[in-house]
Amino acid sequence: MRNFVWATIAVALIFGSCKSNKQALNGVDLVSQVPVGPSFVADSAFAYCEAQCEFGPRTMNSKAHDDCEKWIVNKFKQFGCEVTVQKADLNGYDGTVLHSTNIIAANKPEQTERVMLCAHWDSRPWADNDPDSANWHKPVMAADDGASGVAVMLEIARLLQQADSLKVGIDFICFDAEDWGVPQWDTSTYNSESWALGAQYWSDNLHKAGYKARYGILLDMVGGQGAHFYQEGMSKQYAQNIVDKVWAAAKVMGFGSYFPDQVGAKITDDHIPVNEKARIQCIDIIPFYPNCEQSNFGPTWHTVNDDMQHIDKNTLQAVGQTVIQVLFSEK
Repeated sequence: MRNFVWATIAVALIFGSCKSNKQALNGVDLVSQVPVGPSFVADSAFAYCEAQCEFGPRTMNSKAHDDCEKWIVNKFKQFGCEVTVQKADLNGYDGTVLHSTNIIAANKPEQTERVMLCAHWDSRPWADNDPDSANWHKPVMAADDGASGVAVMLEIARLLQQADSLKVGIDFICFDAEDWGVPQWDTSTYNSESWALGAQYWSDNLHKAGYKARYGILLDMVGGQGAHFYQEGMSKQYAQNIVDKVWAAAKVMGFGSYFPDQVGAKITDDHIPVNEKARIQCIDIIPFYPNCEQSNFGPTWHTVNDDMQHIDKNTLQAVGQTVIQVLFSEK
């Protein structure tokens, strides 16, 4: 996960403080003020996260990547989704041809009104932010930075099998080739377009002609210990109303402490091409650690420690239940 430009923290916090009351008031009208929808099961999401990691790092062009692809496709089919796989050979920043697969799973495909949930499912091939330089060329297990978002989507897909009260269809999109961005140790290369390759491809080549969704929610690193989801800056720029909706839902469900009304950063992630190319409003639920010396993305980001030992079921629960509240508030 991704090239980023951090906002000035002092300005961001002031901005978030000034806007928080207005956002809360707007959000009240956007989601149900009582819990709606099924109960998210964090144990189940944790198991789906673990199952992906059991394949090993899902780096591009690897056996683990191919085997995990089949597993993800089969799980969505098991949960009653209509699955489309979008194959493409994409060029990495270093010229490597990446055999990528975007996985699109449609719940209630007959519904014309749709909401999209998305996450990337590939692993970073280099632990280039590890405190030990000996690990910089080792692959990342990507329990949080990859598997957690897919795990939350799988658990929601499982729960939707019996969800007759849901008014919209849901498209679960697993983007590939997100994390082949230029490594920090390659100081001779800069390419801001080297990230989110699968999302860029999908946004230019929609899996269905004329595909539309009311909005999208990107789930990126949604299982980490100590995670707090500040309001990401590009999400606010492109889809303030969806930010309001999600953060209001978190408060209704008692997870407001996980979703503070403060601005974190402007981040280049999979939601950028969805907004700019596919023209679908999409926000990024992504953690921000303002006091973490290792990285503002958290202590395990792009390190060999991004493993199951650092996944927190409470974080999965907060994100999963919040998203369910949003989806079941749709009319």
